[in-house]
Amino acid sequence: MADYDLIIIGGGPAGLAAAVSARKNGIDKILVLERDNELGGILNQCIHNGFGLHTFQEELTGPEYAARFITQVKELEIPCKLHTMVLDISPASDDASEKTVTAMNRKDGLMTLTAKAVILAMGCRERPRGALNIPGYRPAGIYSAGTAQRLVNMDGFMPGKEIVILGSGDIGLIMARRMTLEGAKVKVVAELMPYSGGLQRNIVQCLDDFGIPLKLSTTVVDIHGKERVEGVTLAKVDEKRKPIPGTEEYIPCDTLLLSVGLIPENELSGKLGVDMCPVTSGPDVNESLETSIPGVFACGNVLHVHDLVDFVSEEAALAGEYAAEYVKAGNMEKAGNRAAGQNHGGAGHVPEDGFPAPEPKLRIHAGAGVRYTVPQRLCPDAMRDSVTIRFRVDNVYKNRSVCVYAGERLLRKIPKRILTPGEMEQAVLLKSQLAGVSEEITICTEEA
Repeated sequence: MADYDLIIIGGGPAGLAAAVSARKNGIDKILVLERDNELGGILNQCIHNGFGLHTFQEELTGPEYAARFITQVKELEIPCKLHTMVLDISPASDDASEKTVTAMNRKDGLMTLTAKAVILAMGCRERPRGALNIPGYRPAGIYSAGTAQRLVNMDGFMPGKEIVILGSGDIGLIMARRMTLEGAKVKVVAELMPYSGGLQRNIVQCLDDFGIPLKLSTTVVDIHGKERVEGVTLAKVDEKRKPIPGTEEYIPCDTLLLSVGLIPENELSGKLGVDMCPVTSGPDVNESLETSIPGVFACGNVLHVHDLVDFVSEEAALAGEYAAEYVKAGNMEKAGNRAAGQNHGGAGHVPEDGFPAPEPKLRIHAGAGVRYTVPQRLCPDAMRDSVTIRFRVDNVYKNRSVCVYAGERLLRKIPKRILTPGEMEQAVLLKSQLAGVSEEITICTEEA
């Protein structure tokens, strides 16, 4: 059994940034576990530019961005195990404050590792066709947008020549441009919602610049072809997202790409027993990005789906820093200089489930116009000088304000010219603003 201070599950942009941050904050015994054959995660297949503008103040491709962090990991001599699948995370049998990570690879076989803290950085996966209930046979030529991206950019295969894309997420928009540049004809991008799910810059650069039509409030109602996709039938949908009879349109094509959402990879989190947010499908975390289980942190797309990898790195660096504090402070004390005896039952109190009980926190409520917030709870006494709350709105809004309330008291009002679901927003709260606050915090949108 190998003992570590910190184990990071996932070697993508979140896991790498968390590892670098933890090492720079004084943690020596770190291990990164990655199931793929190389570090970098999804960035390795994202050969387009636009990465790194916030983190490095220059425009990089996905592999270039990943290489920056991979180089830092190597320079800091942080050990990584590739081709390694994590099977389980559980409290250590002899010490409830430690976690046992069960993993397996071809070289080491079945491994049992212990850690004082664990960072979850498993990323997310694409929602498949099976989740959409589209009528039709199961012909060849139906791919998720990410799979098509890997086929084109890494394997050198063209999925097809005449393309219809369902969903206007960022991957779908980028693949519309990529397939066009490779000589395919992208006939249309259909989006179920009345607004696009991607960044505005991607709509302009990937669709408008190439003359690719975007049809909103439209979905695929039938897939034609038995052996290979021969075409699809599109139809308009009403406000309840139900197809409107008489609006059907047949479009011949040989390939259908699906960009219909991402799902955080939280099977391990669920087995561990962390509290989950039903909206994000990720863990419920506090201002330290710590889950409901002390010593288990989450960051990146496993926590909530980001739009920019720069924000993933920023969030992961915080998780690494807080995890380092947790390790150095001791497992029975909360990170961030929490005072002894602040936990229910006093410091070191361990309930029957084997984990120390977390201290009470202020809940952050997603109010009118807001889908979710991260974090979902705060402890003002434990937080640093400020905390960044990230959130997404539930519709397109113009000339509105983002308002933060503590009970009935307005803490912040941020005017916004436009708010869209595809763009992640953030609000910074100062510790001084939360002094003496005991009411629920609400983030909402209001008329400017």
